[in-house]
Amino acid sequence: MHIGIKRLFLRTAWLKIHLYLALSVGFLFALMGLTGSFCVYRDAVDTFLNPELVVAKTDGKVQSLDRIIAAVKAANPNRHGSWTLEMPSSADGVITAWYDKPQETFFDFHAPLMVSIDPYTAEVVASRFWGKTLMTWLLDLHTQLRLDGFGWNSVGVLGLLLLVSLSSGLYLWWPGGGGILSTFNMRVNAGQRMLVFDMHRLLGLLSAPVLLLLAFTGFHLSYPQVLEVLTGSSGMAHGETGRVIISTADPTNHPTTLAGALFVARSAFPKAELRRISTPVGDTGVYRINFRQGSEINRRHPFSTVWVDHWSGQIKEIRNPEGFSTGETLVAWVWPLHTGEAFGAKGRFVWFLAGLGLFVLYVTGLLLWLFRTGRVQDKAVNIEALRAYGERVTKNTLRMGLVLLNKSHRQLQGIIETLPQYKIMLLKLWRRAYEAVINK
Repeated sequence: MHIGIKRLFLRTAWLKIHLYLALSVGFLFALMGLTGSFCVYRDAVDTFLNPELVVAKTDGKVQSLDRIIAAVKAANPNRHGSWTLEMPSSADGVITAWYDKPQETFFDFHAPLMVSIDPYTAEVVASRFWGKTLMTWLLDLHTQLRLDGFGWNSVGVLGLLLLVSLSSGLYLWWPGGGGILSTFNMRVNAGQRMLVFDMHRLLGLLSAPVLLLLAFTGFHLSYPQVLEVLTGSSGMAHGETGRVIISTADPTNHPTTLAGALFVARSAFPKAELRRISTPVGDTGVYRINFRQGSEINRRHPFSTVWVDHWSGQIKEIRNPEGFSTGETLVAWVWPLHTGEAFGAKGRFVWFLAGLGLFVLYVTGLLLWLFRTGRVQDKAVNIEALRAYGERVTKNTLRMGLVLLNKSHRQLQGIIETLPQYKIMLLKLWRRAYEAVINK
């Protein structure tokens, strides 16, 4: 009897924690999930909204890095200091030149200049400031709520609170060994309240493993020093190098070029993929060159780094992730685990669904609270209405798909006009596919 009362008291306490967190910061949880889902595919959305970021011809010869950086500096003659060239992730992508502190946004929390260059022609195709595009604005909303440093720290605290909320939800879900299967039932005929409850419980159970990982890694992205202290690592925060390396050689009239520095750096990682290269600043500056080895799961910000002296062209230092300690390896995993890129395309899609799931959890949880407080009255589930609604959504989706298909059909016809040698064959194939969908 005493054990039963204790369990009841404990369950009541966890229920209040779960409820109060949902009512106080649940909307922010939902916002984090929704924006996070969009950010999973931010590069694809950005190129869709900005077609100039897709290179039209990919069969040409890539220009030298020295010519590309010369084109960037020619387009920005008054911007002195270091530039970082980020290599494209695909053959039809652009090189992005980053300038950390432009005059226009110097006092902003984080608003570098992003210059996009066609790697085959060395032509500058776009110049944009971080936070002034849709996807970078959404990413700022996700990482710091558009509140700069205060928001960055707040998002880390939200990660901890989400861990508590998810843990309390799992505790409240646990039915004991004999009733686990019953928690997967969807009681359609028990009223709207019970249906929403079953949806909330099932969705929470399915998404909890991913959301727990996202909350944990999200906290450590905001407070990297915590994990660094716990693991005995340093200088491993996202986007940082942890090293201050300067040139000790005497300046000459023939400084090492970008191509020369890259040639020297490749001796350390001959089979690795070049990802970034930062130019030196002043007489003591050095080149910082980032590669990605095949063993690294961090694709966007890998840790394989070589520092090359600006004047002597000699390697100053090498950072090789294959020699990392267990703690450093754990820290290196935080970013790719949070973005889902550690698990490839399928993993990123699961992360996308998990972010949407967090938003739906908030909506269904809010509905349950409205039912409980009497603000919304429980009613029987109208199965016929649900079926009709589902059919209407399906019909509208198909109609929209046909409209898009028709537009793409017309656009393809215009493109094919420029390819007379393949015109007849491609038109026949496309029309057959188009008519098959229409007549289905």
